[in-house]
Amino acid sequence: GGPPSALLTLHGSCHLSAAWTLKLRTSVQKMQQPTSAVGLLLSCVLSYATICAAWAPTPGAFGSAFAPSLGSVAAQRNRPAFRTPGRFANPAKGSRSFPLNKLIRQPAHALRTSMGVEVSEARVFMDGPVSGEHGLEKVVMEIDLDGRTLRLESGEVGRLAAGSVVAKQGNSVIYTSACGDLDLNKEEVIEDFVPMSVHYQERSSAAGKTSGGYIKRDGRPSDEEVLVSRIIDRSLRPLFPSGFCREVQVLSWVLSYDPEHNVDPIALISASAALLSSKIPFDTPVAGVAVGMDAKGKFVVNPTRDMLKESRLNLFVSGTEESVMMIEGAADFLTEEEMAEAIETGMKAVTAICKGLRAFADKVKEARGIESLTALVRTPDASLYAQFEDQLSDAMDKAMRTGKTGKFDVYGAIFDVEREAKKLFLDESSDTGREIDVKATFKRFAAEKMRLLAKNEDLRIDGRGTKAVRPISINMNPLPAASVHGSSLFTRGDTQTLATVTLGDKGSRQRMDTLDGENSKRFYLQYTFPPSCNGEVGRIGAIGRREIGHGNLAERSLLPIIPSEVDFPYTIRVESLVTESCGSSSMASVCSGSLALFDAGVPVKRAVAGVAMGLLLPDNLKRGNEDMAVQVDEEAVILTDILGLEDGFGTMDFKVAGDAKGITAFQLDIKCEGLSINLLKRALTQAKEGRLHMLYHMLKAKKEPTDTLAPSVPKMLTMSIPQSAIGKVIGPGGAMIRSLIEDFELINIDIDESGSEGVVTVTSLNKERNQKAEEKIRFLVQEANNFSPSGGTGTMNKRVADPEVGKVYKDCLVVGVHPFGCFVELYAGKEGLVHVSELDNKRINNVLDLFKVGDKMDVKVMALKDQKGKIRLSRKAAMGNAETPPTDAPAAAGPEAIEAQ
Repeated sequence: GGPPSALLTLHGSCHLSAAWTLKLRTSVQKMQQPTSAVGLLLSCVLSYATICAAWAPTPGAFGSAFAPSLGSVAAQRNRPAFRTPGRFANPAKGSRSFPLNKLIRQPAHALRTSMGVEVSEARVFMDGPVSGEHGLEKVVMEIDLDGRTLRLESGEVGRLAAGSVVAKQGNSVIYTSACGDLDLNKEEVIEDFVPMSVHYQERSSAAGKTSGGYIKRDGRPSDEEVLVSRIIDRSLRPLFPSGFCREVQVLSWVLSYDPEHNVDPIALISASAALLSSKIPFDTPVAGVAVGMDAKGKFVVNPTRDMLKESRLNLFVSGTEESVMMIEGAADFLTEEEMAEAIETGMKAVTAICKGLRAFADKVKEARGIESLTALVRTPDASLYAQFEDQLSDAMDKAMRTGKTGKFDVYGAIFDVEREAKKLFLDESSDTGREIDVKATFKRFAAEKMRLLAKNEDLRIDGRGTKAVRPISINMNPLPAASVHGSSLFTRGDTQTLATVTLGDKGSRQRMDTLDGENSKRFYLQYTFPPSCNGEVGRIGAIGRREIGHGNLAERSLLPIIPSEVDFPYTIRVESLVTESCGSSSMASVCSGSLALFDAGVPVKRAVAGVAMGLLLPDNLKRGNEDMAVQVDEEAVILTDILGLEDGFGTMDFKVAGDAKGITAFQLDIKCEGLSINLLKRALTQAKEGRLHMLYHMLKAKKEPTDTLAPSVPKMLTMSIPQSAIGKVIGPGGAMIRSLIEDFELINIDIDESGSEGVVTVTSLNKERNQKAEEKIRFLVQEANNFSPSGGTGTMNKRVADPEVGKVYKDCLVVGVHPFGCFVELYAGKEGLVHVSELDNKRINNVLDLFKVGDKMDVKVMALKDQKGKIRLSRKAAMGNAETPPTDAPAAAGPEAIEAQ
């Protein structure tokens, strides 16, 4: 059925030119086509001659393990040459591929992928005994990724856990343990899911810091820790056997942090290693890597976190030896082709790590004398499916053709069939295991019926085709602009989100304390998913992991369109409230958030939309391998804009956001043992069509951002001041800046001291207030320049003498008039406040009616400092006091008032 592998076996390490690649590919294609016996023989001879002419063996050591050649072909052609690791692409037959790993033998010591990532073969060995009386020996795995060594150790730390691993790369160290309910004598636990919990913690001591606050202890997990925990969970969960339902807990601690080595992928690899090397029935290695892009457009595996911040791509991809398991990331409008190439780049490294993990786990189990407890995996009743087919096929076909589109109608018809199934196959004597089998079989039965309907008739349960998007309605500015800065209501089918935008100054930024230090976000999105959006009653409390994950995905989708701080100095906060949910509320949040930014007048670069893609796959192919890739591609059905029911019954939830030119964010979750790159490419292409459809409706509702900001948006005024004047503006203990905020009714004053000059940002709801505050700040700056130790031009430190308490000063200049009183200058460098109650013996209703800047008045010094640090003056007291200041008083002005310190 295929080419004679004996004729095609080559020894040594070889590389193909682009021209010979085409010849080899053509020969292989001919050999795979039906032909006569003579034609087949000639094809074999031609192929053998072609390979011998093209491949030149290079000297090198031969190892016992051989990796598929992934040489320089793709680099020469500037595109990926292989669809999946070890498989040669065959464009003439679409998804068909040729197993190349039987063709080529590589040196065991190194492998360079088609994307230029150098990965060594894993080395597994025993190390020890460790010093001490225990005589402990460690099982060690080492693998080199682009010259950086990843090391896993087991046998010294955490020996009482079911599995424990210490992972090291550079100075980054992560300890991970895996434990489970593994008691064989315990009464059988039956569930339809794996009750696994994953907790990842970045200890502040790992970066040489102590946690802030009164209790010097690391507290609840940060959003970053929750996101890493979700990545680990989503990568591991699909790989547990379907009949296993004992409780499992994976704990991972960052013990030492090296900024040059990203700890996120190390945490996933160590969690996989801990499970694999335990009695827990988890036997498929899974690994993950981060992929970034450097300034030259080259993909980089496991870049530092600082590099990822500047990279156009921030991708995390996990998988097994053969296929992709999970994708999470963001990009700056990369194309679908670039995204697929990045995924392939990461998968080459993932494949090599997984092979090492398998050898590492086998060695640990051998050293510990343990095996996986497969007895804990329950075997479901497989005969039920045929009974479902016989007795419920007609009812299910009718339920899937209701002709209705509403959530309750579509869901209700399907659930009616499920209730009928329970009546048929369950009775009072049925135990929990029987109930779980019926439930699982119904899900499998419904999913297959949905797949066949979509594949054969291009019809879905709500009446749409496989590529159709649900009806879209958009309401711009549904909330009053007098209060809300920007808003939009986006409805797609029965999924609806209300997005609002709030603009603020630097004080509104979201601050975070991470291993890299204190960070702040100028743009952030907060996602809320109340139980009412599903028509349910539920608990309302602290934000859950799901909300954090969905909000982060929507935030990363919109981040590339946010203008720079130079172009738009505001802090931007987007809130997405899910008011109706029937599939992909996070992508609806992207659409409503983008429209709300338009409504708020934020000068965003372009509009962004998001869509969720689904996959329907036969159950017998969900745990297939690479040899089934062709069959999987033929039987798989990809759905655009999935319903919640299609997500629940389906195999994939692939969310993609962006515009017509590229992708800004993506997230893949699956319920099988991995997907091929070819399927992901198909999903990316189909997702683009869905995005374009949504963008059309969005731009029809609002073509470009509003020209002006809403009246309720704070007004900002920015000015620069010398570094020497910052202390004067702030005042002792912040007294002056608090006084300015209160006196001029400001929202906030922020001072940035990072540059050569201080940058003062004044925020209020009124431009006039900002201007008056600016005048006052400039006066303080002038005063600091004239009289502060750092502001004078001479070498002597100088200061202005304080006025004398009880003295009356004549003809003092009024420099500021406010409803609460007047600021009065006693003499150069000294001023104070005459409160409205001290201006006259009579009650003054409006200070602005009686006084103006430039007036003069006599005042008496009542105190040098009030509660706000100001000199307290009184005009009322001076009106009844005829005493005049002595001739040598500081009010005489001039240099005589200044004394050397």
